[in-house]
Amino acid sequence: MVEKHFLAFDCGATSGRAVLGTFSGEAFRMEEVYRFPNATMELGGKFYWNVYSIYSHMVECLRQLGQRGVKLESIGIDTWGVDFGLVGADGSLLGLPRAYRDPYTEGVPERVYETVPRAELYAATGIQIMNFNSIFQLYAQQGEGSVALRHAERLLFMPDLLAYMLTGGAVCEYTVASTSGMMDQCTRGFNTLLLRRLGIDSRVLLPVVDPGVRVGVLRSGIAQATGLGEVPVVAVAGHDTASAIAAVPAADERFAYLSSGTWSLMGIETEAPIVTDRSAELNFTNEGGIEGTTRFLKNITGMWLLEQCRKKWVAAGRDYSYPEMVRMAQAEASFAGRINPDDARFANPADMEQEIFDALAEGGQARPTSDGQTLACIYHSLADRYAEVLTMLREFAPFEIERLHVIGGGAANRLLNQWTADRLGLPVVAGPTEATALGNLMLQAKAAGLVADRWQMRRLVARASELETFEPQA
Repeated sequence: MVEKHFLAFDCGATSGRAVLGTFSGEAFRMEEVYRFPNATMELGGKFYWNVYSIYSHMVECLRQLGQRGVKLESIGIDTWGVDFGLVGADGSLLGLPRAYRDPYTEGVPERVYETVPRAELYAATGIQIMNFNSIFQLYAQQGEGSVALRHAERLLFMPDLLAYMLTGGAVCEYTVASTSGMMDQCTRGFNTLLLRRLGIDSRVLLPVVDPGVRVGVLRSGIAQATGLGEVPVVAVAGHDTASAIAAVPAADERFAYLSSGTWSLMGIETEAPIVTDRSAELNFTNEGGIEGTTRFLKNITGMWLLEQCRKKWVAAGRDYSYPEMVRMAQAEASFAGRINPDDARFANPADMEQEIFDALAEGGQARPTSDGQTLACIYHSLADRYAEVLTMLREFAPFEIERLHVIGGGAANRLLNQWTADRLGLPVVAGPTEATALGNLMLQAKAAGLVADRWQMRRLVARASELETFEPQA
């Protein structure tokens, strides 16, 4: 049986990895072949992504695969949404991309509303209002007098930018573009009239393409240096959540999903956007999915809370493993303190642990006396928030939600999965943890003609993954 190899680059806010997927007839297997760190970098009070570091790690991964003699059918790249790079007329990147956690967009939505009222903006785009949406970043850069923006010939969202750096080909993939807050939710193209009212020059925006389009092949220098030759790079579902939802191992549409990582994204898959006064009030978003579907979801601050506390603990010499932290939280399960994970105060505080303590104190609640109690507070608060959002989703779902699929790194947290099932009163199906990379690979396989549609992809994922179901308990 001829084996076909595909490579997924899955880049997150704190780390990136490369996963090799191998198809052999009906069988599928995957292997993580490379991992690298990623983080925002601060320069002059502004926060950026070091895209050159990401690119260097990608090339090094390709070089190692070349040494192994792996023959790749294609490469796919997924990243987080909203952020972008600007490319000049000569093809050069005009500086590092700004990071969505940069506070330069604070107060920008309110200034935008003076020209385009909030209700009108949501009705046009169907996208939740978050101050780091691309439309607000562009408005902020314009207000700063950004030289890069003034001289830009094209804007490329992060996965498209990395594909451009590898191939020289430039596209604007639908799922990641849909996170920008600049697209018309009916036409699925950029709303140039709206952008013109805000003084944003839409000429830098490329036509939108669907997942599965070939971007180009590896630049000749990379092809030769790695020994891989001119491997095609395919625009998969470039937004990591869109790739992850493509890999939900569901048998039918009657499910909600929770993509659990730095962010928790909870939603349903629908055939069309849901844009109503009520969805606007609750700040739900309609982002692009594969095969013309919509990801109707809500962003919830997820493991960011834990990651930032852990960073402080490591610096203080308390380096807990993730299984250790689960055990510590379970031992303090009776701790009663709760926070709202989506409170703006937790977006990027200087000291996350202290911010949690302050929020509890301001609510008249007891302060944790151990790291285990802090962890229990975080896990309980997330489970409570998931239950609140599921109740909201039930208002909109055109079907009965019968189960919650938890995918991504958080699917490995058995304690949080059980607490979530208990709060929801629904079965929680956990896995796969590597859903984003799996969706990326499956979309490449679809582009290569190996799978027919998202339901066949999901059946393959279910067969290839170790899943665990958590039933609600009293």
